[in-house]
Amino acid sequence: MVLPKSMRLKGYKCFNYLYQNGTKFNGDLMLLRVVTSKPKLLKSKSLEKKKNSLRFAISISHKISKKAVIRNKLRRLFHDHLREKLYGSDFRNNYWALLSLKPNKSYENSLKLLQELDKLLLKAGLLS
Repeated sequence: MVLPKSMRLKGYKCFNYLYQNGTKFNGDLMLLRVVTSKPKLLKSKSLEKKKNSLRFAISISHKISKKAVIRNKLRRLFHDHLREKLYGSDFRNNYWALLSLKPNKSYENSLKLLQELDKLLLKAGLLS
């Protein structure tokens, strides 16, 4: 399953804002960027009605795997995990987050990936 539309982050302006102003949280296998949202940058204004929410994006590069099947499996794995952990949670502010996997690492152990994601979410204050 994918993330609900209310939790997805889209648009290059949002990504540029995240890269310029986001706080980085580094792990061994991935990087998490978090920033307080700026709703004016969203394409769809009707989706930003919910207060105190989180929007998430996952970026998996070709450097991780040349095969789209593997990249999509990883993306679905993260989407499922985030939906279970964060959907319906209340936050103090609206946040945007971007998860990027680091290249040249082994991504066969999904349990290790999800544990590191939880660790980064805790470090960022998005998971209690």
